[in-house]
Amino acid sequence: MNTMIPAQESGLVSIKALDREIQIEYSLISPHKQDADLIVFLHEGLGSASMWKDWPAQLCEAAGCRGLVFSRYGYGSSTPRPHDEKWPIDYMQDQAREALPALFEALGMQDEKPILLGHSDGGSIALLYAAMYPDAVRAIIVAAPHIFVEDISVENIERAREAYLNTDLPQRLARYHDDPDSAFWGWNDVWLNPEFRHWNIESYLNKIKCPILAIQGVDDEYGTLEQIQGIKRIATHAKLCIIERCRHSPHKDQPETVINEAVKFIHGLV
Repeated sequence: MNTMIPAQESGLVSIKALDREIQIEYSLISPHKQDADLIVFLHEGLGSASMWKDWPAQLCEAAGCRGLVFSRYGYGSSTPRPHDEKWPIDYMQDQAREALPALFEALGMQDEKPILLGHSDGGSIALLYAAMYPDAVRAIIVAAPHIFVEDISVENIERAREAYLNTDLPQRLARYHDDPDSAFWGWNDVWLNPEFRHWNIESYLNKIKCPILAIQGVDDEYGTLEQIQGIKRIATHAKLCIIERCRHSPHKDQPETVINEAVKFIHGLV
């Protein structure tokens, strides 16, 4: 089991989704604050519950919220992906449509209206969930989300593949995943599938009713600012936060800035 972020409760929960039964690793932050808003943290394409480290706990404390941090199928200490299994092109839609509702139900949270905070792939899943279940979300915060595929994304995912094959990247990922091959190749193979170049979720965005805060770093190596500007053009109520001296992981590169912007946004919800 990977080392989890500081939390009052953590463990594994069984869900039925994606045509299988899956064990999902999770941590609850301040579960005793029953009347506080719940922030659900959705990790990136190579992330996990433990890779967030203590940043979710810092944000929850600053915002006065509870938190749920978990590892998706194939990541962290959740059920690993069989190595011969290829993710479908619409795997993020599947996560939003099936896996996330199943997790909420398994944890007894199906009647909550959480704030979703997603990074990268997790941001895309947050957008999709808010579009598919518009009355089930209080607000979403998305950091470096993808709404379509850009050349810069594919080029750097190709570089990640070379790094995984030729450097100590597998050993470094093993700090956060019980099976780093499960996590890496599931993500890398689908993003480098030529069919994935046509993946696009712009058609979902006008279905989102809840408030949106979209964050991106100026120096994001996995996407241009067109990603969040594209959100704003379609979901015109979205608020944008563009951060200087920041790459693809705003909560790592500029943690205090992201916490401040997120707290301001959360406290402004009505």
